[in-house]
Amino acid sequence: MHYNDALRAMTPEIYERMLTAVETGRWPDGQKLTEGQRENAMELVMVYQAKYLDQNEHFSINKLGELVLKSKRDMREELKLKAQQRGESIARFNLNNDTKTPEQDK
Repeated sequence: MHYNDALRAMTPEIYERMLTAVETGRWPDGQKLTEGQRENAMELVMVYQAKYLDQNEHFSINKLGELVLKSKRDMREELKLKAQQRGESIARFNLNNDTKTPEQDK
């Protein structure tokens, strides 16, 4: 595959469509990708990410062409920081049925 030719023709909109197709296994019109189409689309998405996007998100390709992998702790800290910057908090739920909620204590 000639990546440079394909990348020159690829717009951000086309990239987003290909990314969605790779993630869902279907084209925007609902047609299922063949295995060959999925492999080619995935390669183009990865090359586009490496060449044009400065990504540091988990499981993306950075400028050096390396796969970005983050630990669970790193991802949790990143989410906390983003929530704090927006003035939000991360919702937490107690999954233990033995404890009462504050409303049940009344």
